[in-house]
Amino acid sequence: MAQEALTAGVGKYVGRVSAVSRHGGWTDAPCGGDAQFPAVDQALSIYCELGLLRPVTGPERTEARQTAAGETARRCLRGLGVRVRVTGEWDDRRGERVRSLLARTGAEVPVDLLLDMEAVLDGRPDASKEALCALDALMPLAAWRSVALLGGAFPQLTAGMLEGGSCERARAEWRMWHEVRATGRPYTPLLRYGDYGVQPPSALAQAPSTGKGGPSWGVLRYTTASSYLLFKTLPRGPDRIAVTRGAARRIVRLPEFRRAGAGGGEEWLSDCANGPLSTSEGMGGRREWLWAGNLQHMMYVVRSLTNG
Repeated sequence: MAQEALTAGVGKYVGRVSAVSRHGGWTDAPCGGDAQFPAVDQALSIYCELGLLRPVTGPERTEARQTAAGETARRCLRGLGVRVRVTGEWDDRRGERVRSLLARTGAEVPVDLLLDMEAVLDGRPDASKEALCALDALMPLAAWRSVALLGGAFPQLTAGMLEGGSCERARAEWRMWHEVRATGRPYTPLLRYGDYGVQPPSALAQAPSTGKGGPSWGVLRYTTASSYLLFKTLPRGPDRIAVTRGAARRIVRLPEFRRAGAGGGEEWLSDCANGPLSTSEGMGGRREWLWAGNLQHMMYVVRSLTNG
């Protein structure tokens, strides 16, 4: 992508976040290729220099990328996020790479640890053990200003998962979060919760849809205390109104549904469920379905964390 187009694209999305950020945050492009990173770094750095966002790097990235992020952090005086990916068992060699990264950055730059567990599903029953091994190794390496434990939400959707019209998956990353905190390690009071929303971490590497193509099915998502619930919708075809509004009705009739006034996601789902079968007005499409799913999920997570 040309620099001008890249800068415009970053501004369209990151600019909005920067404009409303009151407490700061981290900005990262983990899926960008090494050839593209100078342009990405230039496009993002303005929101670190003029806003409250902070650059991010990681031990698996090239020395050039690490150095660029460190220089941006040094100019902005707001610190550097160190994103450490753990996709399976902890490897001590990764800790050594983090040590080298920190030495290259310099002790004068405040650092935040982003321990990224990526996809945490039922297929990783030892996720909390993996996270603890990583934290035990990484915490002594620096005077971390903050520590965030990130986990992915839901596996990549397939048509087979929705053959029966719906499916349910356990919130394994939520279980991991509580198991790690329950250990009583000295650092657990420092931990913050990180969330990918209702899409899997692999969605970060997907190019955004630019047309009306895609699969012949869609999905409405809802989050409960222990599960992710997904209901099949139809983006096109003669049955799309009945099927999609039916999916919304199944959600609002759940015992766990948090009423229409709980947030914008619940309000949208209620409006969709109660809409007429004679028109698709207010029924939305893939963009609105994803928006409603993420909104209800994030608001529920924030309230759950606030309540302990």
